Amino acid sequence: MIKDRGIAARDILGIHGLDALLFTDLYNIRYLSGFSGTDAALLLTATDAWFLTDSRYTTQAVTETGLPVRTHQLKSVGIANLLQELALKRVGFESDDVSFTFYTELHSAVPHVEWLPVNETNRLRSRKDADELNCIAQAAEFNVSAIEAILPLIVSGARESDIALALEIALRQQGGEEKGFDFIVASGVRGALPHGVASERKIGVGELLTLDFGTRFRGYYSDETVTFAVGQVSDHLRRLHAIVLEAHDRAIAAVQPGRPLREIDAVARDYIAAQGYGDFFGHGLGHGVGLQVHEWPRLSPRAQGVAEVGMVFTVEPGIYLPDVAGVRIEDIVAVTDEGCRVLTRVPKSFTVLPN
Repeated sequence: MIKDRGIAARDILGIHGLDALLFTDLYNIRYLSGFSGTDAALLLTATDAWFLTDSRYTTQAVTETGLPVRTHQLKSVGIANLLQELALKRVGFESDDVSFTFYTELHSAVPHVEWLPVNETNRLRSRKDADELNCIAQAAEFNVSAIEAILPLIVSGARESDIALALEIALRQQGGEEKGFDFIVASGVRGALPHGVASERKIGVGELLTLDFGTRFRGYYSDETVTFAVGQVSDHLRRLHAIVLEAHDRAIAAVQPGRPLREIDAVARDYIAAQGYGDFFGHGLGHGVGLQVHEWPRLSPRAQGVAEVGMVFTVEPGIYLPDVAGVRIEDIVAVTDEGCRVLTRVPKSFTVLPN
């Protein structure tokens, strides 16, 4: 187990009156144990922990986790055997991860166990420690170098898909483990698609181009969005960019520990609405980033909870005008005692690229 990370996990045992908590979500398992493979379960009691995996990962699990490792051929059977040995009666499971089929297998294998759904385990990862912050910051540094490398390729006539490929290669060359997600490269009217992944469309002169991209370093992701002008654009498009940038800056300035997350969302949302574009900003302001590129917390009008020191999340307001254009600007911030620190560093000011 990674030092100190099991403390909050064990608190869940007391909250729900559990004898043990079974982790099956691989991101939570990696967070707690350091294991980076693709088959695992982790059983946590008040005093001990056991790691379960298949034979492909036995040696790796011993090296990465430092825990007692049990090898199974069928996961449900391996878990059942361990529970029977320990004579556990009330066991929590990750309800956001366990399928009904797997739950049925477990229930049938150990009918004496009372299984209780637990849905707060993903929140264990919401507050990052120094090592996690350093990994995210390093992934963000790769973004800067990669954008600088491909800027000469962003010209009128270039295909969105070619830009996406060049960006992926540049990120890998910088040291990124893999692309964070299917990159959004949306030019002209396609910019109005919030998730407009790269197409075969050619970029035109006088258009806006939105790039939403990121990479992974030591398991941790970066996520960043910048909107460029390719050649001179209309005053209307410049104003859209200015509104979104102002909303972005105001929201970042509003981040303070203890502030409700929905209030931070409202700072950006209310400003965009006041400029007449409230109907064209439909998604939440942001999401957590860490071992997953989208994780808890969420920033939206329905968000629960408050900003806490160590939380890492995006601030990404946007305006999307169908059949016209779109603008989104996104940075990752880490909540600090004084406010927040911006981890992503690609400049977000209005930039006109040569056509």
